[in-house]
Amino acid sequence: MSGLRQTYEFLRALAFAEAQWDYEVSTSIIRNRKKFFIVLLLCAPIPLLATAHAATLLGGNSAYGPSYYSGTLFAAAIVIGVIAGLITGCIGAGGGFVITPALISVGLTGIMAVGTSLFNIFAKAIMGATVHRKLGNISLQLAVPFVCGSFGGVCLGGAVNRMLYDNSPVLSDAFISSLYSLLLGLLGFYALYDFLKHRKGSPVGAGAHARGYTGTTKLATRFQSVNIPPMLKFDEDFVPGGKRISWVMVAFGGFFVGALSAMMGAGGGFATFPMYVYVFGVSSMTAVGTDTLQIIFTTGLGGITQYAVYGYIFYSVAMGMLLGSLVGIQIGALTTKVVRGIHIRGFYATAIIAAFISQLFVLPRRLQQLGVVHLSNSFVGGVQTLGNLIFWIMCSTFAVWLFVKFVTNMDVLTEKPTAPRISVEEAS
Repeated sequence: MSGLRQTYEFLRALAFAEAQWDYEVSTSIIRNRKKFFIVLLLCAPIPLLATAHAATLLGGNSAYGPSYYSGTLFAAAIVIGVIAGLITGCIGAGGGFVITPALISVGLTGIMAVGTSLFNIFAKAIMGATVHRKLGNISLQLAVPFVCGSFGGVCLGGAVNRMLYDNSPVLSDAFISSLYSLLLGLLGFYALYDFLKHRKGSPVGAGAHARGYTGTTKLATRFQSVNIPPMLKFDEDFVPGGKRISWVMVAFGGFFVGALSAMMGAGGGFATFPMYVYVFGVSSMTAVGTDTLQIIFTTGLGGITQYAVYGYIFYSVAMGMLLGSLVGIQIGALTTKVVRGIHIRGFYATAIIAAFISQLFVLPRRLQQLGVVHLSNSFVGGVQTLGNLIFWIMCSTFAVWLFVKFVTNMDVLTEKPTAPRISVEEAS
């Protein structure tokens, strides 16, 4: 159980780090006219994608799903972006985990959903590159080997997804859905346990923010004890004499993060923060700045070289999600002032479990198509439809409830919004 608990804490730290980065980037875009104008320019080519000639771009017919403009899917992408943004802004974690399952539920194949999600993150990373300007929080000694390792991981992860797709599109979908089912199941049910454990009450908004981690885990102590030269020194400003870790260990961590990013399309690029804190023993401040620096390289390499050039992105969907998330994150962050922390914990758990159910319930169809199980088409179709209904009912209920809170508390919400903070342990 301790191993599962540590894995859950790692995944939750990843979700909080993602929310913090997403909020900061979205706020930077909203408040900067030049960056917002860039977003509009990125959306300008979308109507042109409706033409027959443009449909051959970005993969077109060579990809398993269309890359051209679709009004229905563009609207669905905006809704997905709003819901993911609301989850990120209000809960402070988890928004990115629902994007790929949501895209799959509206008809995109697994590899297209992963590539589109990764490209969406890359578009934000480009415009959010200046969010962290405090160079004192960036350790180039840690960033360089980590990025070098992540390149290898991204190439491997992208190659695995494409190999599975080339062998069988159904096998590719089954692999991605299984991966999400495993990780979301662990994260969701432990979050539900955490919610039930603390359901007796908490102050307004306490569930959205938490105490930052500053200690050194036993795992980090072991990694720092590995003496394989060259050795890197970091955190000299926080620890007398600084800490030391092997270049090889950092590169290996980057390889893991890169592979996870390329295979899942969400979360992997943000696994850097919990990797640095839990596994390497880096201080939270240094981890934040270095994480921001590497996101551009990891998502850019993965989104463009492993998916975009092969036609596995849906450009109009990626831009629709970007537009929706800009609105959703701001509204979600504002409503943390008027939502009880215990409610936020509960919705965090239900959002993750909803995404878990949507992916779990699609597996019978994938296994039937692969010939692994012999079930009727009506049964597997009904199970998949039920999973999608549960997912959208849960997410829509959360969105409607949050909008009602926002509208009915406009007088309270005129103050400065509260941003989600990077954390690994919610305030009790």
